[in-house]
Amino acid sequence: MVSLADIVRSGLDKGRQMDSISRRTVMLGTIGAAGVAVVGCSSQPPGQSVAPDASSTPTPTADTTPRWPLTGVPLAAGDDPAHSAVAVKVADNEREHIHQGMLVQQGINEADIVFVENDGYSSLPSGEAGTRLVPIYHSKFADAVQAIRSMRPVDAALFSPITGVIGDTGAFRWVMDYMTSFPDYYVSIDYAHGRSKGYYSINSKYVFTYKGGRIYDKAVMCYPAKLSQAAPKRFKQGPQQAYFPWANEAEASTATGAPANKVKVPWAQKMNWTMSYTWNDKKQTYERSMPWGPHLLQGKERVTTDNILVILAPITYGHINTKGKISAGGAHPEPIYHLIEGSGSFYYAHGGKYVQGTWKKGAINEPFQFTLSDGSPLKMAPGRTFVELPGDKTKVKFTA
Repeated sequence: MVSLADIVRSGLDKGRQMDSISRRTVMLGTIGAAGVAVVGCSSQPPGQSVAPDASSTPTPTADTTPRWPLTGVPLAAGDDPAHSAVAVKVADNEREHIHQGMLVQQGINEADIVFVENDGYSSLPSGEAGTRLVPIYHSKFADAVQAIRSMRPVDAALFSPITGVIGDTGAFRWVMDYMTSFPDYYVSIDYAHGRSKGYYSINSKYVFTYKGGRIYDKAVMCYPAKLSQAAPKRFKQGPQQAYFPWANEAEASTATGAPANKVKVPWAQKMNWTMSYTWNDKKQTYERSMPWGPHLLQGKERVTTDNILVILAPITYGHINTKGKISAGGAHPEPIYHLIEGSGSFYYAHGGKYVQGTWKKGAINEPFQFTLSDGSPLKMAPGRTFVELPGDKTKVKFTA
């Protein structure tokens, strides 16, 4: 079998336990005078179908440029993608961003892809769930990432097309049973099994006391480069397919898109809890904000991204077994995204513009396929991508 790394070189040359640390307790609207478009998934403009048709999915033109598979950036001489990718689970609720005046998160801006997913906790005042981040490292590795938390079932569908190592603090028993049932696509090396080997450490400044016990939710750090080196041999060649439909900057679908200097993604239906992105034309990047203000890392570093992809998919709070059967409710339910053999709507923003269309995904290890509203295949510009997964009832807002 010829690997992606072989092709790239050729082109260039010529649970287990419950969380081991702690697991506590659309419609397109009219564009008004303000230049705002509100879009959801209930309907589309006349003549634009929202229902994906598997028989009419366009075939993208083959891109033969040797690229990093998770960013689409062309490889330079000396670049070698033959190493394991690493996914890391990162705390993202409001209380997990600041500790005694200190910013908690670090290492996010080095990730190729950052997934923003429902974390399952009823942590908002409305009783709705907050978010959890999943940064993916391959073209570069952050020196350290903080703060590491537990896995969710959706991680299997998101990471299997990439393959590699997931860094985490475990999961509830039934979630672990599900996550460990796909050893051909990834392995979890959690804190309990990796700290003694130097893959993790505790940043003692962020440990706190709760009800008489020491809590490490904000303090666990991991080292992605070390986790990559610890990957089983079967993942050493790195991702074997492009995760997104990459193209050159000038060919990106957004070149003729609608204005998107501001992108707002509501994560709650009962209250205002919105993730937002503002296009910085001078820096040629989107700057991310949380509901309470700018998304900042340690050292007051602003979180940025080149691409924004919003994938709308139904979510069931319940269980999924190792055969993929989803059931609602039950003991300790988790957010189960209907991604495997699923379909829905998406929105893609880059360079201050956006386009929309439909997505579909086949088996767990197959990548997403994206079709624009005019029936043509999506083409994404190279760069880092934030993927927001807020649920299928979300109305995304774009401002000129």
